[in-house]
Amino acid sequence: MSSENPLPPLTDYRLRPMVEQALNEDLGMRGDITSNAIITSDKTAKFSLVSREDGVIAGMDLARLAFTIKDPLVNFQAEIHDGQTVSAGQTLAAVEGNARALLAAERTALNYLTHLSGIATATARAVAEVAEYGTDIVCSRKTIPLLRVLQKYAVRAGGGKNHRMGLYDAVLIKDNHLAYCDSIAQAVRQAKKAVGPLICVEIEVDTLAQLDEAIEAGAERILLDNMDDETLKEAANRCHTQTAHIHTIYCEASGGIGFDRLKRVAQTGVDGIALGYLTHSSRSLDIGLDFVA
Repeated sequence: MSSENPLPPLTDYRLRPMVEQALNEDLGMRGDITSNAIITSDKTAKFSLVSREDGVIAGMDLARLAFTIKDPLVNFQAEIHDGQTVSAGQTLAAVEGNARALLAAERTALNYLTHLSGIATATARAVAEVAEYGTDIVCSRKTIPLLRVLQKYAVRAGGGKNHRMGLYDAVLIKDNHLAYCDSIAQAVRQAKKAVGPLICVEIEVDTLAQLDEAIEAGAERILLDNMDDETLKEAANRCHTQTAHIHTIYCEASGGIGFDRLKRVAQTGVDGIALGYLTHSSRSLDIGLDFVA
């Protein structure tokens, strides 16, 4: 995976309220009653964040912040950064501070780190599968409520690309929108007129006939939904050989495409493959907090 930071850093002022809420959910009104009963308040400890399996990391800033909120004097020394590939047994960070505070933050830190690293790892695997074809791996809006910015960040950490962040930043005309229009052409024209030239207009199509109408109407991006491989190949060819318009048409395949089909879809020539499972179904990466001293 790329060693470069895949996104601008997620700053503390944006993350802190989110992490504070997560900590409060775990600690409630009484705090960590187990640690408070067993460990004296002045006890310090050293721990290591360790990956139990190979993967790609995302969420280090969230883990650091969870520990820092509970112990402002914590010494958090990261040995890797988001977007890096790690091996089983590799240390991600050394954490030293008040023992009660570190144990109070442990699960929140790990929940963020394991979940986002799982997304980054699944994305990196998909990206590698289609790398020889230059096909983009793209996420969707199928995210856990209130975690979208983090989950889409994790996709970027794994080498994937983000589709629109929400309903506000790009147009995607789907079947339920077309039910209120006389034609695809009308829907595209209305959308382009409403949002202006700086916002992308994309339309979902199910057939080649719909595709031809969308191309003729001037859609900049086309979602090829639930098409078989041969139809996808023809659709991609029509998008890329279209000479009636000066704009470039970006086409992406979607519709329950599993990992075992990724390479075949990439071979059809589509520009991107939309994978909802990256954010809604990726397995968490196994990461633990190990006692050192």
